[in-house]
Amino acid sequence: MPDLDPQSIASYWDAEADTFDDEADHGLRDLRVRAAWAGRLRTWMPRPPTDVLDLGCGTGSLTLLLAEQGHRPVGVDLSPRMAEAAQRKLAAAGFTAPVLTGDASDPPAAAGTSFDVVLARHLLWTLPAPERALRTWMSLLRPHGRLILIEGNWQASGDGPPYVPGAGSLPWLGGVSAEPLVEVLRPYAADVRVEPLTDPVLWGKPIHDERYAVIAHR
Repeated sequence: MPDLDPQSIASYWDAEADTFDDEADHGLRDLRVRAAWAGRLRTWMPRPPTDVLDLGCGTGSLTLLLAEQGHRPVGVDLSPRMAEAAQRKLAAAGFTAPVLTGDASDPPAAAGTSFDVVLARHLLWTLPAPERALRTWMSLLRPHGRLILIEGNWQASGDGPPYVPGAGSLPWLGGVSAEPLVEVLRPYAADVRVEPLTDPVLWGKPIHDERYAVIAHR
């Protein structure tokens, strides 16, 4: 397992917090991009209200969409500055959903231990032990709950993201294709399906690598 310093990881994302929302799919400032993600969430989520754990929530853009749709989200992010940005974003919109600072791969007990939905977007590539994290996340689901993973394989385009010292040995650095991810989930899920996310409106630009969502039902 890679030996990564959690403080170094938190500091990396703290440094990214001020500009994180500049990416179209992060900040959702473009109304077309925002509407596209809101529509996808509606198709993946159960009927509201549900209890949702948003892991690696970043600045809280999806957390806010979930709250607007009538769900009860709890955000978790390792970066204090990302968590603070998410709290500000939610508060500015009139929501009081909790956002905690903590390890998304092993969420803090204060977040809760039982959810209808666990959601993570572009998080697995950052984790030293992604398969263990997936088992943990599935264990947090109530009967008939669902794990929603928004993922991709950016290695295909040769522009894997930079990261902290030691990150070169991360198992899924640069992303993971859908097939191996589904194989990891099958022993823990009653049903797993994959939905390609190729619509450029979701990303604010055309894409040339693999992007998809996995929905795994307990």
